[in-house]
Amino acid sequence: MNWSTIAVLWISAAAVGCSNMQPALTCTVEAQARPTHAGKPQPALALAAVANPRADAQLLHAPAEPPFGRADGIVDLGAPEGLALVNASWRYHDAQLMPVDARGPGPDLHASGPRIKGFDLDVHAGSTSFDDSRWEVLGENGLLTRRGPGHVSFGWYRLGLTLPARIGNVEVEGATIAFEIVVDDYAELWVDGKLSRALGQRGGSLIAGFNAPNRVVLTRAAHAGQKIQVAVLAVNGPISAQPENFLWVRSATLDVYRARPAAVSDTHGQIVRLDPSLDAIVPKDARIEKLATGFDFIEGPVWSDGGLLFSDPNQNLIYRYEPEGRLSVVRVKSGYAGVDLERYHQPGSNGLAVDSRGRLTIDQHGQRRVVRIEPTGAVTVLADRYQGKRLNSPNDLVYRSDDSLYFTDPPFGLPGVYDDSSKELDFSGVFRASHGSVQLLTKELKGPNGIAFSPDEHFLYVGNWDVQRKVVMRYPLQPDGTLGKGTTFYDVTATSGEQAIDGIKVDLQGNLYVSGPGGVHVVSAAGKALGRLVVDEQPANFAWGDADGRGLYLAAHSSLYRIRLNVAGAGRRSAQ
Repeated sequence: MNWSTIAVLWISAAAVGCSNMQPALTCTVEAQARPTHAGKPQPALALAAVANPRADAQLLHAPAEPPFGRADGIVDLGAPEGLALVNASWRYHDAQLMPVDARGPGPDLHASGPRIKGFDLDVHAGSTSFDDSRWEVLGENGLLTRRGPGHVSFGWYRLGLTLPARIGNVEVEGATIAFEIVVDDYAELWVDGKLSRALGQRGGSLIAGFNAPNRVVLTRAAHAGQKIQVAVLAVNGPISAQPENFLWVRSATLDVYRARPAAVSDTHGQIVRLDPSLDAIVPKDARIEKLATGFDFIEGPVWSDGGLLFSDPNQNLIYRYEPEGRLSVVRVKSGYAGVDLERYHQPGSNGLAVDSRGRLTIDQHGQRRVVRIEPTGAVTVLADRYQGKRLNSPNDLVYRSDDSLYFTDPPFGLPGVYDDSSKELDFSGVFRASHGSVQLLTKELKGPNGIAFSPDEHFLYVGNWDVQRKVVMRYPLQPDGTLGKGTTFYDVTATSGEQAIDGIKVDLQGNLYVSGPGGVHVVSAAGKALGRLVVDEQPANFAWGDADGRGLYLAAHSSLYRIRLNVAGAGRRSAQ
């Protein structure tokens, strides 16, 4: 990524407006013009999207609940006829806090310290095997009945349903079914014995807000006779304000969306085929989907816990995108929190990775270091200096299978880049961090950037952001983790323009995907150019995602894209 090509747009949080309480979701993102690093003002950005359920590409502009727009059919789960349609009935039981034996925090920040008394719910009813046969069965208008003792109180609502062949005029086969409930006041949702949760998640299965809708997708491939178990923990609130109200359900529905074929016209780019062998990698009917937009400049994506994390280094944020269509901010001040923030064009995080235990690892531009986020929330610094001198601004990173970390360190995150007065290293390096030590592997490149291993880890690929030398280098990996002599693997220096080499990923067959001039270059393991993915915006970096690893997610300036391939990605961590 070349700082000089980035239009820096300051998105004002006060200018973001969204509502998911209307039949169609409407979000707007506005931005004020702000000078680039070179001092040239950019046009003000004004983005607006109205979600259309009949469009294949549903674009997100702010955290929102999927799916979008008006459903094709609705089942009112508060009405007798609605419950009869799905052969269901609600059951309810009060829950309360009770004292339990527990342990306080130990030196490891886990519950390994001294024995103490804690509190827990007396009923855990989220499991599919939980026996609620002795619970109260709610009759007509039973959801509207006030329940519990008031004040800070809890209660469980459970519902087992069976999907019919049709809901109204909608055939259920292949349809998307969403469950939505508005609890007075807060709710957590268990579906088929699982409470989905991820760091930074807002709503969905977790508390969405005060009397706010909780909405989850039950299935995207429904079939007649499918059984689904839902358990809802209701909480009275506001907890700190001595609530005088009681538990009840304002509304509960199933929203049904017909199965629809993909619209080929929704592709956001084109596929340039230079060699027939590309057909085995990129399907002939492949589409480039636009998933979300309105960002400043996004980078460094990684798949983690069923969703995609990615950085906006200009805005100092990390986002999470879930395939169901939910977008949320999971980390603020992701790379810097200094009083001189305004000096930085890219103070935030850049490259992201996860180790074999699923721990998020972050390249922090402003802090000039690489850190790992522990399950406890503690931050472990993996690398911030080499031989006593501060790193430049770590850019991209990749884990080897033994959990040693390899990363690139150009100065692109420093306010003055190569000429920054605080720069302590007189080179840009590729480093290895392992067991508390930081080892320099090579310093031959002016702008080492994207980095990836071959599937067998015999080679390390490093891209060079240098308009005078647009190359991908290949280094043989030595038994001790160091690098042998590098060779030029792929060279596009003759291509004109200011775009050089940015992100790199590798698939299980050893093919490379390289962000370079004119799009994403697909290159065989032998170094032959097979084709290019030309996206509406130039992708900076990519990540393999989806359950089968065949979704290539593209972080491209202001938008997030995806293309489904025939080949799965290499280097996906087991914890993913």
